[in-house]
Amino acid sequence: MKTICTNCQAENDRNSKYCNSCGFQLPVVAAPEVEEISEKVKKNTDKKKFNLKTFLGFIVSFIVMFFVTQSLFKPSIDTKLADFANEFNKTCPMAVDEYTTLKNVVALPNKTIQYNYVLVGINKADVKLDTIQKYFFPTVLENVKTNPGMQLFRENEVTINYYYSDQNGAFVTQYVVKPDMYR
Repeated sequence: MKTICTNCQAENDRNSKYCNSCGFQLPVVAAPEVEEISEKVKKNTDKKKFNLKTFLGFIVSFIVMFFVTQSLFKPSIDTKLADFANEFNKTCPMAVDEYTTLKNVVALPNKTIQYNYVLVGINKADVKLDTIQKYFFPTVLENVKTNPGMQLFRENEVTINYYYSDQNGAFVTQYVVKPDMYR
């Protein structure tokens, strides 16, 4: 398509800015194709409406991501037990009575905490295990069941190990309190 000069009526190429014959500035004519495309874009923009499926997908994705991040960043019970052991060990060793000293507390895997005791002034050969099991272990179990300080352990079904060694560090006995014992 050609552009006609308004000054001399000469035909010029569509892309020319000035007339080839007289040098007069030619009128700017928009290409019909460009006009048609811009009209279609305007119509499509006007037609865009609220997309309920996209909105619901966004909301569901947000909720799922929220709970995933909460579960990933929430400290596990094993982490809480490790923190508990670290804090408790700041006060160790601690004399429990004249015959027993709490050496330290250790957080073990699989929701297990271990109290390591030393029997002061006692050798392994001097210990009567049947007497300890008959009289001492029931008291320990009752303490686990009722002591408010053990609530974290009860709520999270933690296994509690009581490990005893003699004055020389030799293993004497161990008492394991499992969740099914204190429920």
